[in-house]
Amino acid sequence: MASVFSVKGKPSHNNVDGRLHLVRCIVKLAKSEINYTDMASADFTSGQEIRSNEESTDDSEEDESEEEPKLKYERLSNGVTEILQKDAASCMTVHEKFLALGTHYGKVYLLDVQGNITQKVDISPVKINQISLDESGEHMGICSEDGKVQVFGLYSGEEFHETFDCPIKIVAVHPQFVRSHCKQFVTGGKKLLLYEKTWMNRWKPSVLHEGEGNIRNVKWRGHLIAWANNMGVKILDVISKQRITNVPRDDISLRPDMYPCSLCWKDNLTLIIGWGTSVKICSVKERHASEMRDLPSRYVEIIFQFDTEFYISGLAPLCDQLVVLSYVKEVSEKTEMECCARPRLDIIQPLPESCEEISSDALTVRGFQENECRDYHLEHSEGESLFYIISPRDIVVAKERDQDDHIDWLLEKKKYEEALMAAEISQKTIKKHRILDIGLAYINHLVEKGEYDLAARKCQKILGKNTELWEFEVYKFKEIGQLKAISRYLPRRDPILKPLIYEMVLHEFLESDYEGFAMLIKEWPGDLYNNAIIVQVVVDHLKKDPQNRTLLRTLAELYTYDQRYGKALEIYLTLRHKDVFQLIHKHNLFSSIRDKIVLLVDFDSEKAVDMLLDNEDKISIDKVVEELENRPELQHVYLHKLFKRDHHKGQRYHEKQISLYAEYDRPNLLPFLRDSTHCPLEKALEICQQRNFVEEMVYLLSRMGNSRSALKMIMEELNDVDKAIEFAKEQDDGELWEDLILYSIDKPPFITGLLNNIGTHVDPILLIHRIKEGMEIPNLRDSLVKILQDYNLQILLREGCKKILVADSLSLLKKMHRTQMKGIRVDEENICESCLSPILPSDASKSFSVTVFHCRHMFHKECLPVPSTMSPLQFCNICSAKHRGPGSAILEMKK
Repeated sequence: MASVFSVKGKPSHNNVDGRLHLVRCIVKLAKSEINYTDMASADFTSGQEIRSNEESTDDSEEDESEEEPKLKYERLSNGVTEILQKDAASCMTVHEKFLALGTHYGKVYLLDVQGNITQKVDISPVKINQISLDESGEHMGICSEDGKVQVFGLYSGEEFHETFDCPIKIVAVHPQFVRSHCKQFVTGGKKLLLYEKTWMNRWKPSVLHEGEGNIRNVKWRGHLIAWANNMGVKILDVISKQRITNVPRDDISLRPDMYPCSLCWKDNLTLIIGWGTSVKICSVKERHASEMRDLPSRYVEIIFQFDTEFYISGLAPLCDQLVVLSYVKEVSEKTEMECCARPRLDIIQPLPESCEEISSDALTVRGFQENECRDYHLEHSEGESLFYIISPRDIVVAKERDQDDHIDWLLEKKKYEEALMAAEISQKTIKKHRILDIGLAYINHLVEKGEYDLAARKCQKILGKNTELWEFEVYKFKEIGQLKAISRYLPRRDPILKPLIYEMVLHEFLESDYEGFAMLIKEWPGDLYNNAIIVQVVVDHLKKDPQNRTLLRTLAELYTYDQRYGKALEIYLTLRHKDVFQLIHKHNLFSSIRDKIVLLVDFDSEKAVDMLLDNEDKISIDKVVEELENRPELQHVYLHKLFKRDHHKGQRYHEKQISLYAEYDRPNLLPFLRDSTHCPLEKALEICQQRNFVEEMVYLLSRMGNSRSALKMIMEELNDVDKAIEFAKEQDDGELWEDLILYSIDKPPFITGLLNNIGTHVDPILLIHRIKEGMEIPNLRDSLVKILQDYNLQILLREGCKKILVADSLSLLKKMHRTQMKGIRVDEENICESCLSPILPSDASKSFSVTVFHCRHMFHKECLPVPSTMSPLQFCNICSAKHRGPGSAILEMKK
């Protein structure tokens, strides 16, 4: 068949404009009226009526349905068009390899599936009523209105000719006619005759049925023949020659010649019957052996039965659904008379007690105004799910819609996102569509709707790495003034567009949105555009607004990209921007900041000082102190951190730091004086005296050795007995305690403080004896109680320490005793401490005598002096001479 017209043709993609061809075609077709009389094919949509040339003046509008149609339609053209211009179709049979078309002028045409004539056979001068093919497509049966019947082989010489005395309405050859034992066919006029070939190659007829009017339709499947006459439908088992059932027709008021019965086998055991407005689905089943008796071995059960709104002209199965061709009559609004309307092709889902309409299409066929119900036929090709609608002047092919058709419908309904998703899922099976084309149509649709941000976001996925399409879309967004919308989604790596594209976007932002411009400069890599051009444009804008911080910050970033770090640093420092330190570290700009140290420390003293101290090798301490000379408060911050890191590095500035601490940071002055070993004490004392810093003077006086003056200052200036006591404790000088007692003796509050704290350092009696009689001392009782408690605590501590000492002494004594009681090893290596010869004789058989002391010194017995009569005990000569106790040699050996 010819391909569906312009919508289904593939547009050229040689340039960017060609990529939008598809969507333009869809839009154009959606607005135009499809007329398939002059075309090879056309799409029928659910709920739409496709008008022919004869109806071009009809002003009625088509109703567009949101439900997708299930079938698509094409007119069978080529040779069929030529045939039907001179003749009219009366019947047609479909085989998977070819088509056989019979006409009112008695001719039979063999056609290929595209409608081209491959063979022509003249049968009779009158109407061909029926054409039948076996399953192989090698044998054909034909009957005509003048009673002629022919059965012959298309590729063999066998042939049967017979002329009856009445019109023969039907003929059906055995589905397996190609086999020798299946040479059978049936004919139907007033009788249903079965012809069988005998062993003598003669055809033997036998009557299967008669007496109920003309046979109107026959369908042969396997071993079952179903036929319809004026009374109903019968089913016959060819093997047993038994009639299985009779299904009577429901509406006997309809003329059987005007509203013929439609028969269709869904499979070898399921028959579909359509007559008038009634549909019945029958199942042939095996009868149980116990029920046989005189009954046929099979019976028929009606499993579905329902009525339709229109008269049935044809039936065909579609999976578990039915395709129904219906004849429709309507009342004309102009003449108010009943007339023939367009036939309908419906897909119906049978239900147990009713049916559900899945889709319904009104078909415009040539000459439908003059057609009757009997003029329409529906044939189907089981292997491909093709359905042929035959009328006298037209043949239309319906087929199931594939994924390409589904995408066509989605595009027609402007459901671009669903179409794109469907194309991505089925990209290996679709043939007519490209994901890119659908995506471009989707982007264009979003732009037309004004959804610019969504359109720009979809560009990332749809355009991918196609730089040509990216650039085209950017120019399109520029034309509609929406460069800002696409700027966030422009590719920055793989691919990279022409620098002009990015410069164009930056210029758009620079004209209207400084913040957006700054954001792009920060996000985009500097190699996407010509940096020098953008720098010049920013400089031009700064001439108009020189204090604009956003532009200045952006210019600094541009200078950084261009490796002009000095200029960038100047701007950052002017703006006091936090990235200045990162810039210095990243690009090692320490040589550039030697004259900008004040600005840096003044901007962020914490970060600046840390940076300077971390890089002393690049900027010396002396240089920093020199630069900060006029800003002593900043100089103090720097020297203070330097001192914290190392007490000795800045020792030459310690004298200077005394004044700085005194001026800007007194809380850290005393810690500095305590930690510094290079600070001149006299200078420090002079500065503290000038400022009356008592605590610092107390420390300095005590450090200079003048503790009594320091204590006096605490008592007189600070009037703080606790601090005085603490100072006395630190000095641990008896004279200081004496001075403290003398100073406090006439001050009851001081006496209370001394009583509470003196007990552990000085005997409290010295203080108590000096208290004048009758002096009122606050909290005296509590103070005396505390002295007694402290005394008791001291006694307890002494007793505890004594117990521990005794226990330790006893433990050590026991340990020493155990050690001295142990044996001492003597071997060849030991020598006599007196004669220095080996302690053991070389001849072990000789008797010898050895003396070994606990101190591990060894002697031959004869080498020891004879003990005196006054002291029979012997002692080690060596240890006695050194006045050491026994066991001391063990310690020496351990050492």
